[in-house]
Amino acid sequence: MCRIAGIIGAHQQQNNIEIFRDAMSHGGPDDRGLFIDAANHIALGHRRLSLIDLSEAGHQPMFDDEQQIVLVFNGEIYNFHTLKSQLQQKGYTFRSHSDSEVIIYAYKHWGADCFRLFNGMFALALYDVANKKIMLARDHAGIKPLYFALYKQQFFFASEIRAFKTLNPDWPVNEQWKIPFLAFGHLPEPFTTLQHVQPLAKGNVLELNVKDLSYKINPFQQFQYKYAIADEGEAVLQVRQKLKAAVQRHLISDAPIGLFLSGGIDSSLLTIIAKNFVGEQLKTLSIVFEDEKFSEKMYQDIIIQQTKAHHESFVVTGKIFEDSLQDILNAMDQPSTDGINSYFISKYAKEYGLKAVLSGLGADELFGGYPSFYKTDLVKQLKQLPAFILKNASLLPNDKLKRISFLQQKENIVAQYLFNRGFFTPKQISKMLYCSEDEVWRILLKMYLPDANDLYDEQEKVSFLETNLYMQNQLLKDTDYMSMWHSVEVRVPFLDKELMQLAYSIHPGIKFNQQQKKHLLIKAFKDELPEAIWKRPKQGFTFPFEKWMYKIQLGRPDTFNDQLRLKLKEGKIHWSKYWAYQLVNR
Repeated sequence: MCRIAGIIGAHQQQNNIEIFRDAMSHGGPDDRGLFIDAANHIALGHRRLSLIDLSEAGHQPMFDDEQQIVLVFNGEIYNFHTLKSQLQQKGYTFRSHSDSEVIIYAYKHWGADCFRLFNGMFALALYDVANKKIMLARDHAGIKPLYFALYKQQFFFASEIRAFKTLNPDWPVNEQWKIPFLAFGHLPEPFTTLQHVQPLAKGNVLELNVKDLSYKINPFQQFQYKYAIADEGEAVLQVRQKLKAAVQRHLISDAPIGLFLSGGIDSSLLTIIAKNFVGEQLKTLSIVFEDEKFSEKMYQDIIIQQTKAHHESFVVTGKIFEDSLQDILNAMDQPSTDGINSYFISKYAKEYGLKAVLSGLGADELFGGYPSFYKTDLVKQLKQLPAFILKNASLLPNDKLKRISFLQQKENIVAQYLFNRGFFTPKQISKMLYCSEDEVWRILLKMYLPDANDLYDEQEKVSFLETNLYMQNQLLKDTDYMSMWHSVEVRVPFLDKELMQLAYSIHPGIKFNQQQKKHLLIKAFKDELPEAIWKRPKQGFTFPFEKWMYKIQLGRPDTFNDQLRLKLKEGKIHWSKYWAYQLVNR
């Protein structure tokens, strides 16, 4: 896990690439490196967080034995041992025990086809010296971030948005970012807060010609819904096997590793499975609160007692939140309404002495854990209403009912997501930002989504939306920059490529169950997972923010701010809506 950066086409490389790279030093405190090809105006930078092969042999930028391939890499390739064996059989030799070196020789042997062979989380850049091209690639699930820009006859890439602004404080701001942020509560791809800067889409490779800076982008991994498994018994067996294998892969580390334990189904499952592979070395951590209604300690204790894990609990209070607020804001690479919890769990993971932690992120999206999976009939009924009635729902007094107005865009799949998870309606946003509703809709409809036309099942559509919007743009993004702010790597076994491929191959009729959320996961581990865990009401990983957030005011006071603060005090809105407006009004 690291941070990477590159500038191609610049004449003053040394100073600029160091500034660009070191803006992200928190994500790579263990080592730093540079590669500069002055003749071709190429500069690559790397900050290292050492987890596999902690020796100097893992230093980056890394080269092949002929100095024809240069690599900067952020992430982990979990199947690198298998690929390394295959390459050794083909005559390649290795100097290190790192997965980074495997990437280099995989590219030398298979070319760009190598990326589809990787099972891991990665954002990387390869400089192919002989062919004068740079390859940027991002993993199958978009777990690791990678942003790029072609600006003023130069090509830039980096792991964080902050690097672009640090390199050039005058980098132009994207004035439109507030519209999608107020609608979604996050910035969905391809939006960022800076002009010209965009994320490389997951499962894609960008090939840059270093001579003229022209580039092309092609997919190397796109999940297809191929329902090969229609028998529940087979699905349960496959889920059990694939998840156990995924956890084993994700535990590979030469540095201290542990697990987040919330007490919910997902983290409990990972902890129980991990026990089989690490035994007495099992380490877990959790966050608890003084307010009992937010505490999940009772459920955490059940798993701790069952697994005999070495566990640490950390208390977060309102005072700690207030004292940490500025650092939380500094850690946010992009505005978000859901990153504060990740900030604290990562902070305490570092205090606990862990360098990598496993998280249950992804299980709800793939296996039906959210309330949105069970509102599909309601959505279908509402869409039968005339569009003008749906539009006028924005005039209703209740904030949740206002979201019905999103469904006026009946054929737009994003509208369904916003009905379930939207923050402010276009009418509200237009008033907040002094623009027209048409302008709001125009911006919202520009966002990118993979093709969903083949989805006939309504719950599969929900899974698609939760995976490609909420998980992709909020959970993964927040988890990455908050964890890396504390120099901690978060791994997500539920997004293991083989497990995701399995999820896409299971017929929705057996994957989702109206009576039991995530029923396949529960059935797959019914003998190990305590009934008290899977029968408990779902409780998201949340803080007592309603009480804490009321005291916070980041921006200038105005009418909307006062209205939202009053609603928050009266319990009429969720704290995240107040926080969202604070962030755009700073």
